[in-house]
Amino acid sequence: MTRIKRNIDGILLLDKPTGISSNAALQIVKRLFNAKKAGHSGSLDPIASGLLPLCFGEATKFSRFLLESDKYYQVTARLGVRTKSGDSEGEVISTRSLIDITESKIESTLANFRGNISQIPPMFSAIKHQGKPLYQLARKGIEIERASRPVSIYELTLKSYQNACLILDVKTSKGTYVRTLVDDIGEALGCGAHVVALRRLGAGPYTEEQMIPMSILEHFANQDDLTQLDACLLPVDSGVASWPDIQLSDAAAYYIQQGQPVIVPYAPTEGWVKLVLRDGRFIGVGEILEDGRVAPRRLVSSVSA
Repeated sequence: MTRIKRNIDGILLLDKPTGISSNAALQIVKRLFNAKKAGHSGSLDPIASGLLPLCFGEATKFSRFLLESDKYYQVTARLGVRTKSGDSEGEVISTRSLIDITESKIESTLANFRGNISQIPPMFSAIKHQGKPLYQLARKGIEIERASRPVSIYELTLKSYQNACLILDVKTSKGTYVRTLVDDIGEALGCGAHVVALRRLGAGPYTEEQMIPMSILEHFANQDDLTQLDACLLPVDSGVASWPDIQLSDAAAYYIQQGQPVIVPYAPTEGWVKLVLRDGRFIGVGEILEDGRVAPRRLVSSVSA
């Protein structure tokens, strides 16, 4: 007997295990929740573990803001070996000596990678070229020229260096490839490097302490305990909780929900805002226009009583 899929709304902060893709993790969790609609926001490679926000129902409308958020990782990099993919799953393309690699040299090299830098995306990525993901071309041995792109490295801290491995804490802007960062650091050191372990510990407002392991979800699902499963979900607006609140009058809320910008007294003069009704219920997000009006950008389909 086919179970009727559930309409549920919210955000799950999954602690993704290694060995599976983000989409595979999403499909498993979607099945456990028996959810009708779900998507992930910001994929992790199969080699990576950690924080993978999964958006259910209405929350999928706001997943782009998580995609665009800063990320926090802990990465283990092996020095002396460079691979095609930048991680331990790729073919080894060079091995070099570590005889002159010291902690002091590593620290001075890392300093050059903090702040605003340029990065060339790896061939093993989901970026598309003429409609095809680059990783598909890379698997066929095809390499194309990629334009560099600006990214920001807010934090890059050496936690340890032993047995040819670095452990680094990294906080980055959206669009940063940690594999590429490690590869570039390895080349700057003159010895090469690749990722052997990667764990995402934060994304936007979310932190490591909020993550829920797959095993917990499987336990609740095996117990057919939907109440406990649903209790794992954060509110739809949790990803934008730090944004300024714009409280709308009944009249302003009506026009906003018709897609029309409105004047709201004492609103911020620029940027994105969270739209709420007078009783605090979240109805979506908006943006301040040049003339000071608040324009709706993404709205929930309905507001519960």
